[in-house]
Amino acid sequence: MTETIGVIAGNGRFPLIFAETAKREGARIIAVAHRGETDEAIERIADAVTWVRVGELGKLIRTFRDAGVRRVVMAGGIKKVRLFSDWPDWRGATFLARVGSFKDDDLLRGLARELGGEGIEVVSSTLFLSSILAGEGTLGRVAVRPGDGKDIALGFRVAKDAGRWDVGQSVVVKQGIVLAIEGMEGTDACIRRGGELGRGGVVVVKVSKPQQDLRFDVPAVGPGTISVMAEVGGHVLALETGRTLLLDRDELLSAADRAKIAVVGVGEETLDRTEV
Repeated sequence: MTETIGVIAGNGRFPLIFAETAKREGARIIAVAHRGETDEAIERIADAVTWVRVGELGKLIRTFRDAGVRRVVMAGGIKKVRLFSDWPDWRGATFLARVGSFKDDDLLRGLARELGGEGIEVVSSTLFLSSILAGEGTLGRVAVRPGDGKDIALGFRVAKDAGRWDVGQSVVVKQGIVLAIEGMEGTDACIRRGGELGRGGVVVVKVSKPQQDLRFDVPAVGPGTISVMAEVGGHVLALETGRTLLLDRDELLSAADRAKIAVVGVGEETLDRTEV
């Protein structure tokens, strides 16, 4: 039986990639898209699209309830400033008053509870996306070099430790020295900063935070990540297995192969074997 999946669509490529991939798996897609945020291309992919302003929670819930949706995913971000610039509806206003916080985690968990009260479960956005999750080992045609494993293991452990403090997801390492830890600037800026300091030959590691709730935030890389690495001479991109998405996977891996960048999936249990 075809499942009807709801998508709370934010900005960026991820809502489109999720919808395309889920449809290939046979799902029917009901999307709630946000004006000024969601790419209009969602109209060509989803089976039905309802456009809302940020904060129109009542309209969002009615859309899913009327379509018989029982499971939804959140795909793509929404600029928090819109919570202040757009006018919420009555349901959205009472929700914000009840949550009493504009912290991302508080808002997202509160939204999940609100939907759960309507019989709609928020599930991980990795649903249907196993084909673009990082698997174990070499993912492209370029292999890591002897000695890279130690930098990968160091970067993995540092990134996990930093994640416990909700700092970032990416670390840049070279020859046992941590050159950059991702902060508010994002992954690409972290790679540029670390790559410039290392003057090329750097290893980039991206992981999920230990406390990360994959319903709301899944680490992801795309072809743009490879472009930035190529600019600064990066030569390894290590990704946590089963918890990192490769957006536009084929394009990403082809670009990595052309740039002679190794893309490898690693996990806690495989770190020792990675230390070559």
